[in-house]
Amino acid sequence: MTYHWYDFVGNIGIIFIVAAYLGVTMEKLSPKKASFHIMNGAGALLILVSLYYVFNLSSFIIEIVWLIISAYGLWRAYRQRESV
Repeated sequence: MTYHWYDFVGNIGIIFIVAAYLGVTMEKLSPKKASFHIMNGAGALLILVSLYYVFNLSSFIIEIVWLIISAYGLWRAYRQRESV
């Protein structure tokens, strides 16, 4: 197996998503804060970069959904910040 730059980018994306989930689980990160959604969205984008080069439909679909959910979470965090 050859390790390419896009594999590295995808692995960074995995680290972002796992770190966000771990942060919430350990109560170090709030799922209502923008930082959580930025980490998830960035992770999904980075994984999508790697999927551009080695495509997998199931992974592509879940990352698109993850990205949409992250965008919605960011929008909600922004709206809550405005109303304060």
